Amino acid sequence: MNSKSVYLDNAATTPLDPEVLEAMLPFLKDHYGNPSSIHAHGRQVRSAIEHARKSVAELLNASPGEIFFTSGGTEADNTLIVCGVESYGLKHAISSRIEHHAVLHTLENLERSGKISLSFVELDDEGHIIPEHLEELLKNNPRSLVSLMHANNEIGNINDLNLIGTLAEEYDAVFHSDTVQTVGHYRHDLQALKVQCITGAAHKFHGPKGAGFMYIRKGTKIHPFIHGGAQERDMRGGTENVYGIIGTAKALEIAYRDMDEHHSYIQGLKDRMIERLQAHVPEIGFNGDSTNPEKSLYTVLNVCLPESEDNDMLLFTLDINGISASGGSACSSGASTGSHVLTALKTDPNRGAVRFSFSKFNTEEDIDYAVETLAEFYKVEV
Repeated sequence: MNSKSVYLDNAATTPLDPEVLEAMLPFLKDHYGNPSSIHAHGRQVRSAIEHARKSVAELLNASPGEIFFTSGGTEADNTLIVCGVESYGLKHAISSRIEHHAVLHTLENLERSGKISLSFVELDDEGHIIPEHLEELLKNNPRSLVSLMHANNEIGNINDLNLIGTLAEEYDAVFHSDTVQTVGHYRHDLQALKVQCITGAAHKFHGPKGAGFMYIRKGTKIHPFIHGGAQERDMRGGTENVYGIIGTAKALEIAYRDMDEHHSYIQGLKDRMIERLQAHVPEIGFNGDSTNPEKSLYTVLNVCLPESEDNDMLLFTLDINGISASGGSACSSGASTGSHVLTALKTDPNRGAVRFSFSKFNTEEDIDYAVETLAEFYKVEV
């Protein structure tokens, strides 16, 4: 096994920031009271949770009463979609075919059970939604649930939430957005943004796994998804993941404190990889709108590989060389596996894809080593 270790799969999860671990440790060791208990041990922990809630709310320009802690993005998406449909009696939903499965599978399950009909907004060749088609769907189906992500986890495309929110408002729709890939990487002003609900997952911005939150705008009435307790102001039964909540707030504080610096630094790493791949790997391409910094996540680069019979071995080759990344390709006709995102974009199924995703802990040396390994795989001199 190669002794080098290069982690370029940060869209899947990020390393825990040491400052976050330091903030969590007292709640793993010393502050063990149940926050629902009324004695001193419980009150101490309850106070810490509410301080964390206030911190998250202030950073997002929301009120503490609009923030509900969850086990992460998937639970939050399921709650907001399922309970939003039920609470408002919605019969139709609009989404896209490149949503995260936490959204897509949830909506498809609601459709199979006969609770909603489901429409998909058309995409352009680069994977951006076509606003005119969204408006057409809303005209034909007013008072729908609109569920469209802020940025795609595979190709990095960013949606214009203000545009979507304005259209949703015009047609009296409820707008939910999976913002898991952008919370902690971009600033969100939830007082100004025309969205009823968003989601966040701490492990996407150097916080702990199994912790996240949902934002529900004041006045939006959604019933609980998990019953059995009065926690989270009757919105989520179950004893709170205290150290996860503390870690979520601390990670978001750090993300906002250092955001501009890290945005510039990580975009530089992405640009370096694009330039070096184009220079050293023939027929390399990029899926989605990866090379457009205005319309793509600075943390994600989806690489379209040269056509080769050996592409199935590339991820294995990267792995044995100590490089962690994610792979995929469009589904071939009749195939049951592959990337649903790349299939929706109608990319060439004979050309594999690798998603490289970056964080503040990556270096230029990491980028150069990954490019050199790819070039060597395709037998190109660097």
